[in-house]
Amino acid sequence: MRILHTSDWHLGQHFMGKTRLEEHQAFLHWLVEQVHAHAVDAVIVAGDVFDTGTPPSYARELYNDFIVKLQHANTQLIILGGNHDSVAMLNESRSLLGCLNVQVIPGVMAELNQQVLLLHNRQGSSGALLCAVPFIRAREVMSSESGQSAQDKQQSLQQAIAGHYQQLFEHAKLLSEQHHTAHGHHLPIIGTGHLTTVGASSSDSVREIYIGTLDAFPAHAFAPFDYLALGHIHRPQTVGGHEHMRYCGSPIALSFDEVGQQKEVLLVDFNAHRLSCITPLAVPVFQPLARLKGNLAELEKAITALATKSTATADANKVWLEVTVVEDDYLSDLQLKIEQLIAGLPLEILLVRRQRASTPANLTSDAHITLSELTPLQVFERRLSQAELTAERQHALQSLYQNVLAELEQSQ
Repeated sequence: MRILHTSDWHLGQHFMGKTRLEEHQAFLHWLVEQVHAHAVDAVIVAGDVFDTGTPPSYARELYNDFIVKLQHANTQLIILGGNHDSVAMLNESRSLLGCLNVQVIPGVMAELNQQVLLLHNRQGSSGALLCAVPFIRAREVMSSESGQSAQDKQQSLQQAIAGHYQQLFEHAKLLSEQHHTAHGHHLPIIGTGHLTTVGASSSDSVREIYIGTLDAFPAHAFAPFDYLALGHIHRPQTVGGHEHMRYCGSPIALSFDEVGQQKEVLLVDFNAHRLSCITPLAVPVFQPLARLKGNLAELEKAITALATKSTATADANKVWLEVTVVEDDYLSDLQLKIEQLIAGLPLEILLVRRQRASTPANLTSDAHITLSELTPLQVFERRLSQAELTAERQHALQSLYQNVLAELEQSQ
């Protein structure tokens, strides 16, 4: 049994006024080619298919066109809702797509068996069981209780999510046992999720998603899946040092702080009931992005080098640039001077930043951490740490902020 694990397409995203239509078209075309070339039995999209709950019509057309083209590959497709996706929008075509060998799980379903799916290989034989867990909203798995502190709500939500995973796993385990009785071998059990986890190791760079009042979902709280296909974090990585717990990451860079990341999808192979191999497939760069930083003299050299490199690699598209100017940031005509530096070159500036010497430390200054990997609470805490406040005052403000977040979740 071979699955392809992908996530975080964000179809319909606009990037500083630029559409990603051509990039997404190229990626989906490439993805269909990989499904054919590697004889993939099932494709799992682990959330954030769209960038917003009301995607533009061309984004929906890309989604539908991909589904149609995949019909010729004799491959199952499982679509999971993410925090950017609308449950109602994904649900409106769920029954129709079910007739096309496509299972859509937009949110937590009413019945457990609706989220435990039997996956078949290309020969039609049972190959694996999938506990299809989308992005979980707090109201889907728990009821709010008056008088609970922010910490109590956090703990209750973590327990509710862990309980949901365990219930699905127990149901899948029973089906695997039944298959063993009938056919002589168990089926591997695959889990999914659209959230950020924190591994057991404190050195793990994975950060948690904000789910209701939940700051962190520990890796050990998952059921013992044979493979866990995760979405939400845009950089591919393992969780807590566990090779079978994986984020595949987004297929294209969705912000400038993702420049330099090798984007990939994952081929996951099972031999009988065991995970046998995980193979990353590098996604081509369909639109080059770059970040440059320095004073005007340094930027002129960097821009010339980048333009030479771009010409040498015969990139069809202009490189989109984020430029951060230091030392010369006081100039009033800074934008014009930067534009003059790239005149006639295969480069296009999307953002010019001024970095003043007095600017506080960046909220994402840690190596390899992007803003999308920080929760609202973490951003708040990092900003607090930059303020000249007493520890007591910082703690009081943090508690107030947690309560605000909890009240916002209850009102949704």
